[in-house]
Amino acid sequence: MRTQFTLELVALANDLTLMSRVAHDATQRVTQAVATADLAATYEVFALDEQLQVMFAACESRTMALLALQAPVARDLRHVVTAIQVAGELSRIGRRTETAGQYVYRAHPGTVAPAPVIDELVSMGTLASTCVARVGASVASGRVCADDGADAVAMDTLCKQLRTVLTDSGVSVEAAIDMALLGSQFQRCVDHAARIARLIRFLDTGIPPEAGSLPD
Repeated sequence: MRTQFTLELVALANDLTLMSRVAHDATQRVTQAVATADLAATYEVFALDEQLQVMFAACESRTMALLALQAPVARDLRHVVTAIQVAGELSRIGRRTETAGQYVYRAHPGTVAPAPVIDELVSMGTLASTCVARVGASVASGRVCADDGADAVAMDTLCKQLRTVLTDSGVSVEAAIDMALLGSQFQRCVDHAARIARLIRFLDTGIPPEAGSLPD
């Protein structure tokens, strides 16, 4: 029974690693779609999100079976509970990219925003992609890199810059709201990545996800 449980945990870890890669691909592709009004990239984002949701459902089923059939305790229970939470955050990243892709889809064949605004949105998307890639490496290794909150600070700065550019761009209020909401999708991706980092730290050290200096 113990051997089977260990094999199930390894399979679950592999599933999360693959989900992390898919989530990173989605953030990269949606950033490209925003930058170049690339409809093909937008469709890829939609497909990647769908793949993430299917994978999340499979992870959820696997973890529920482990809880029901193996009744894990202590560190084993921490592994299982953390895994489903990480899968949930990766699933939400997929949803964020899908929502961002919808803006590109609706604006096609035009761009979602004027050039100066696009530059800020692409910077936000690039930061989100970098953060997701970093936590993907943590998911694969089971160890989180030290995080002093620099990503959250950088994203806050980009959000402020986006608001400034929107004010100076001369776009309508409705368009400015849409562009701000698009930017917020990238901001939320960084938030989800930070949550994953806290969960991996919890798995590695036992420190509760709500503790420490990682950004909320």
